[in-house]
Amino acid sequence: MADQKTLKIAAIGDIHVKENREATLHDLFTEISKAADVLVITGDLTDLGKVREAELLAEDLRACAIPVVGVLGNHDYESDCAEEVGNILRQAGMTLLEGQSTEIDGVGFVGVKGFIGGFGRRMLGSFGEPTIKALVGETVNEAIRLENAMRRVRTERTLVVLHYAPIVDTVAGEPPEIFPFLGSSRLAETIDRFRVSAVVHGHAHRGAYEGRTPGGAPVYNVAAHIEKPTGRPYALLEI
Repeated sequence: MADQKTLKIAAIGDIHVKENREATLHDLFTEISKAADVLVITGDLTDLGKVREAELLAEDLRACAIPVVGVLGNHDYESDCAEEVGNILRQAGMTLLEGQSTEIDGVGFVGVKGFIGGFGRRMLGSFGEPTIKALVGETVNEAIRLENAMRRVRTERTLVVLHYAPIVDTVAGEPPEIFPFLGSSRLAETIDRFRVSAVVHGHAHRGAYEGRTPGGAPVYNVAAHIEKPTGRPYALLEI
């Protein structure tokens, strides 16, 4: 609708907060609060999924004067404390999406971590050993969680938040040998069944900033390491 307010969204991923860090994110989050209406963090919030790392990030999040939405990444699971990490961040005011959606000023935010599996015709199939079938099953489950969350969205504008990539274009720049471990086309297949304003993800530190799903949805790799039009570690999107 013409009278809808444009929402400015700052998006960043792979901030990898460490226990022994030398600098905080306080100033960056203060800057983002002045530049955007919402902050989205696309996983790998912590470096090793440790409780102390989550506590340090929670302290930094106090600098945010805007809503914060995010998903977990693979690093956030490393120490088998993902549930506790998530609880700490929720208590700090972050809306952590794990197959859910939330609405802010007329924009729906839908998030899952996603998983690996590869892209297009080279996508791994559920065939052979039980371990392979279990791996593919996890990818399919993440796509199903995303679809179920999308079906609950009632807004005209929607941002999909992932950690793993849904398309190959935004992992280009990484070694081709590791493409299958950076995301899965199954996520894009789900996204393209719905009307989506944009998709953000991280994980591919040496990937490319921008691409599109086969259905035309814009996709942005917002890992902190990726060069962005802002010249800053975060991207700014208007939805």
